[in-house]
Amino acid sequence: MASELVVNGQAVPLTFKRNARAKNIILKMDPKNGGAIVTLPSYARESEGLRFARSKIDRIAKRLAVLPQAVPFAAGTIVPLLGVDHMIRHRSDARGTAWIEEGEIHVAGKPEFLARRTADFLKKTAREEIVPRAEAYARQVERKLGRITLRDTRSRWGSCAANGNLSFSWRLVLAPVEVLDYVVAHEVAHLVHHNHSPAYWAVVRELVPEADGLRRWLKTNGPRLHLYG
Repeated sequence: MASELVVNGQAVPLTFKRNARAKNIILKMDPKNGGAIVTLPSYARESEGLRFARSKIDRIAKRLAVLPQAVPFAAGTIVPLLGVDHMIRHRSDARGTAWIEEGEIHVAGKPEFLARRTADFLKKTAREEIVPRAEAYARQVERKLGRITLRDTRSRWGSCAANGNLSFSWRLVLAPVEVLDYVVAHEVAHLVHHNHSPAYWAVVRELVPEADGLRRWLKTNGPRLHLYG
């Protein structure tokens, strides 16, 4: 459910989410829309979440003042494709969708289609980068892959189901290629150990020796990848 909170005369979008594992009501900012997200435990009502958010208006105001700005997919925008800056160039004179040319992302068609076509191009590129890596790592650990899906998840960069299906955030294509590679290895390693035991981490580090540093990069820099689009 979405609602609204007025902070210093500004309407701030308020989104409620439930998490059965949460023990308390949690408030965090959403840089994507300049709003706030209230996570509710299973026992809490939305009215309680709204009261909690209202009690934190001063904190919300301070965070809004320093909140990173969203970066829309528009002509002239710089996008870190596989960690390398590429400018989006609108090509109204061309046919097709989007392609890389001389270090730029060229997007054809009418201006109103530019954002969607840019996102579609990035998702396609993410799949092209992720799937072969997952297949190669699965062969390395001698396990069978299930289906691979790409989503726009905020809570995790990847997941592995018990049946071997893997899911990844397409936004990994905005990270350095080494980081994308690490996340793929991280999820494939769950085909061997469906936990985070020392034995599991040993598999991850065997696949990607630099895993610890890449994991730290993602923890520090990952949130900004959600600002794009």
